Amino acid sequence: MSSLGGGPPLDEGDLPEAIPEPVDPADRSTVGTDEWVARVDERRADQKGVTGAVARAWERLPAVGRLVVLLGPFAIFPFITNEGNLFRYGLITLIYALLAMGLNVVVGFAGLLDLGYVAFFGFGAYLYGIMASGHSGHHLQAEIAIPIVTVSTALLGLLLGLTSWRLLGDYLAIVTLFFLQAFVIFVNNANGGLNDFSYPFVGKVDLTGGANGLDQIDPFNLFGFHITTTKGYYFFTLISLTLLMIMLYFVNGSRTGRAWRALREDPLAAEVMSVPVNRLKLLAFMFGAAVAGFTGTIFGAVQSGAFPGDYDVGLLITIYAIVILGGLGSIGGVVIGALVVNGAPELLRSSSNARFLFYGVLLLALFVALRPWYKPVIVLVGTIAFGYAVHGIASAVWSRGTAGHIDGAGSLGRALEHWVLLPSNPSSIAGWAYFALIVAALVLTLVRGWWRVVTLIPTLYLAAFVWENKLVEQVAGATRLILLGTLLVVIMNVRPAGIFGTSRVEIV
Repeated sequence: MSSLGGGPPLDEGDLPEAIPEPVDPADRSTVGTDEWVARVDERRADQKGVTGAVARAWERLPAVGRLVVLLGPFAIFPFITNEGNLFRYGLITLIYALLAMGLNVVVGFAGLLDLGYVAFFGFGAYLYGIMASGHSGHHLQAEIAIPIVTVSTALLGLLLGLTSWRLLGDYLAIVTLFFLQAFVIFVNNANGGLNDFSYPFVGKVDLTGGANGLDQIDPFNLFGFHITTTKGYYFFTLISLTLLMIMLYFVNGSRTGRAWRALREDPLAAEVMSVPVNRLKLLAFMFGAAVAGFTGTIFGAVQSGAFPGDYDVGLLITIYAIVILGGLGSIGGVVIGALVVNGAPELLRSSSNARFLFYGVLLLALFVALRPWYKPVIVLVGTIAFGYAVHGIASAVWSRGTAGHIDGAGSLGRALEHWVLLPSNPSSIAGWAYFALIVAALVLTLVRGWWRVVTLIPTLYLAAFVWENKLVEQVAGATRLILLGTLLVVIMNVRPAGIFGTSRVEIV
């Protein structure tokens, strides 16, 4: 073969190699590729429609606007409800939010797994009771007792931090959990009895009332203003929560807040970059303990007592659920998390409320989990049609299967009576249906695409059958916990980082 310039001929081996064919993206190696970064375009596409519009509107709101949106409904709530609902849905939710706000500093900002946090809450309640109660005989003014309790609890947090500042992760969790259990044992036995501790200089003294608790705690008396009603404590707690959220907003944007986040992400890297890691750990422990102690004074005054059973692992799990659900490090998320974790179980105490919540969660999960939009519509229409078909066939061939009734559910109950099967004696068949529902849910995890859409139709109808014939009867007990767990699973699957949580990697 001759060359173009008239030189010596070229051999086949002297020819340049052919340009390789482009590799199909599906076959391309993903070694070293971050999955979160690789799926950024997919997530951006998901932020369309109503959900995306709401998310963008929330991001554009200034900090003051977000605070009004979050806490404005709480300010209106006392004027539209009765005293009992104000306590159950309002005051307890605010106390949980205030308590979780302090834990959010320790866990969400600084990344310290503190499992003894509830002990500071109990310490605040007991210390306030010792200084102001008929049990102790002392009646200190609240404007004096509350600062003493807050500072003392912060110093207790400093003491715990000093003994464990070299620990991280599971090791820190074990030590702090031991601190919580030691606190519970102490308050159960510090009653001046035979098994009580002997204190220096004073001997045996009834400090906590033992297992019976410390009773007759004084209501708040702030500069002569007595708070004796649920509404009074509600507004006091709401104002305290508002001020704490404002303070944490500025702390989060300060050098200390940025240093806490660096500590949370990588303590070793933060220390290499001259961040005072140990000092920041102690500061987080003290800040969280002070908030918990302050909240304990409110809780003790509201209850007029402090009792050992109120400060156990169950409360710790509840507060952690609030922080994780709202989003680690999110200030506004804590409020929403408290509203969901406390409000949902209280709503579920009534079968009529539970019914609306059950079907509402099903619809929400359906429209959030399935993409694109026409798939959940197909499933919804198919499930309704499937139910009427089954009900019609059963009415013709199995009259006992439609002989039941739904009481006290209004128009929704009347509609369900013509859609879902209601046997006259459903106990046996409902148990088997419950088992079949679990199997159907497992099958859903194994199928994909249109097979999942088709399988969802009988599965949803089966879920409605089990709910109306078995679970609704136990709504005040196990059903309430099952539904709450289902709600949390749905939310965390949709938002793994929490409702207002942010991912660790940001795409700009």
